[in-house]
Amino acid sequence: MRLLIAASFVAFVPGIVFAQAPPSAAPAAAAAALKMFQTSADVAAIVANAKAQPPQPLRATPLFQSPPYTVNIEYRTAVATSAVHETEAELFYVIDGAGTFVIGGTLTEPQRTNAQNLTGKAIAGGTSQKVTKGDFMWVPAGAPHWFSAIDGTVTLMSLHLPVQK
Repeated sequence: MRLLIAASFVAFVPGIVFAQAPPSAAPAAAAAALKMFQTSADVAAIVANAKAQPPQPLRATPLFQSPPYTVNIEYRTAVATSAVHETEAELFYVIDGAGTFVIGGTLTEPQRTNAQNLTGKAIAGGTSQKVTKGDFMWVPAGAPHWFSAIDGTVTLMSLHLPVQK
């Protein structure tokens, strides 16, 4: 009986092993193309590159992109436009620097930049909050938001999260 079981095992298992498709290289290649980790040195290099760009109030560089999600490093030197993202929420983390963040209220002189976003010159009303290194700000989809003041410079991480409908 043992011999019959052993013979069946020897005859049956190789068929299963060889019948399996070889692992695809596609998932490994896709994972390699998507950067999964950024060091503090990587972030410092992104910020240094942003500082070296021609002067403008806001310079944003992708840190991670895995559609539909985007994580950016933002380097702000002055007040830029206010915004409303109609189909995504946004999470900010202050890496360095300080400013005044406004959420809520109404965009002044709104302009549509694309099908999902509006910008404005400022915000009328809203709630102002002084933000500094280490602070987080949550912006629900559809909420006007704006940095009404930048104290020197501010470096941020922003994460865009599409809303489920």
